[in-house]
Amino acid sequence: MPLVRWEVREPGIGYVTLDSPSTRNALGDELLDQLLDVLECARTDDSVRVVVLGSSHDRVFSAGGDLKAFAGEVSPVQRHTGLDRFPRLFALLGELGKPVVCAAGGDVLAGAFGLALACDLVVARRGVRFGCPEINVGVFPFMISALIDRTIGRLKANELMMLGELIDADEALRLGLVNIVVDAEDFDATVLAWARRLAAKSPLLMRMGKDALAATRDLPRRDALDTLRGRLALALTTEDIVEGVNAFRDKRAPNWSMR
Repeated sequence: MPLVRWEVREPGIGYVTLDSPSTRNALGDELLDQLLDVLECARTDDSVRVVVLGSSHDRVFSAGGDLKAFAGEVSPVQRHTGLDRFPRLFALLGELGKPVVCAAGGDVLAGAFGLALACDLVVARRGVRFGCPEINVGVFPFMISALIDRTIGRLKANELMMLGELIDADEALRLGLVNIVVDAEDFDATVLAWARRLAAKSPLLMRMGKDALAATRDLPRRDALDTLRGRLALALTTEDIVEGVNAFRDKRAPNWSMR
């Protein structure tokens, strides 16, 4: 039974939907494997310019890691081998070559919090909650700590991870964990509007930009600037930069070379 759905609802926009409502989209091994496979398909589909990651559950984006698996009878070797799924998933989202919008239409909890932060943009429905409640059942948010620490200040990150209390979407916006919070009746339309705006950009320059961000995010400033100078020099050789400037001068929509 598919736990993750993939569909292109209109040109240039691909939707990845977590679809295991009976488990509240728990991020078990099977769902994560399917999600990795679907995202690989999205990466290689040149017709798709932007990916929207959402949920079929009306109240929960994802409850996070599968706690039953944590307590299950699995050998240490199997357990250790399976732990690479989250790092691979977070890396793949950063290296997808096209922007990913997290459509947080329900609560974003535990490992799913990291999944949302690994996306490029987060649109949240007003009233949904974010947090790391797994500490309350004896599980520290090891994997997602790297993403939380790189998004907000250390003390607030520690508060979220160590106390395990949830915050609402408006507080997440104040902390810089989401980009925008919208009312329920405007949520789907806002997600689609943002996806359309992203899909209208140069797919070539967007991919080059995402690759540059992924390559330099953890570099010291001088090393990052040296790397980015080379990326900019390469970008200046593309047809799309010339086309973009000419389209701006001519007051017309650009005709990008790579779709």
